[in-house]
Amino acid sequence: MRIKVLGPMEVSRDEHLITPTATKHRQLLALLALNAGQVVSVRTLFEELWGSEPPNTADQTLRTYILHLRRRIGRQAKEVLVTRHGGYQLDLAAGDLDTQVYERLATEGRLANDQGRTEAASRLLRSALEVWRGPALVDVHVGLPMSVHVNRLDESKLGVLEAWIDTDLRLGRHQLLLSELAELTARFPMHERLCGQYMIAQYRSGRQWRALEIFRTLRHNLVAELGVEPSAGMQHLQRAILNADPRLNDPITVVASAW
Repeated sequence: MRIKVLGPMEVSRDEHLITPTATKHRQLLALLALNAGQVVSVRTLFEELWGSEPPNTADQTLRTYILHLRRRIGRQAKEVLVTRHGGYQLDLAAGDLDTQVYERLATEGRLANDQGRTEAASRLLRSALEVWRGPALVDVHVGLPMSVHVNRLDESKLGVLEAWIDTDLRLGRHQLLLSELAELTARFPMHERLCGQYMIAQYRSGRQWRALEIFRTLRHNLVAELGVEPSAGMQHLQRAILNADPRLNDPITVVASAW
């Protein structure tokens, strides 16, 4: 059985879609999938499905939901969705959950980056990002327990994006990054590292004025929203751009030391 959660939820077996349609069934299976190979306690499942006030019939209702999921899974369902002491466990083969594929590629990409294999790092990190088909579990109701996993995945994706952009800046692909960085800085207008990467990409594309404009916008947002100035690293980068510091065109120096 294969499960995808990095985007709309999708469950398949033997190339046939078996994605649950009922809201609670989807929510239950998603939480179990995000904890694949681990026991999820009944208490946690109650909290996910009903918050802090589960109904008096919660035990029986949960067992009914599990029964429905097993029927949908089909053969050997009890070996896939296993009853454990105090909870339930979803057992999947390696690579049958898209988060596992994503995390493996991201780890391999970071390792390649650490080893100085920049081309390989760029390819692996980009492949990790391509596993995502949209916001995680965009069509599933997310309770408190599952929100912890979703937030972790969102933060992880942002970190992989930053690392991939760094590698492509090292490879001289600054012009190819402009549209991606324009979208990212619009979504995260106070994210200093993304703004710094955008500034570098614009400067290397011959748009010094645009790089300085990005800094002014960042500073305005930080002062207006948080009452703080950009970090010392960002101010250093701004001065380097103002002075046309030749080190700005040295990919390794800029990416490693600008922040």
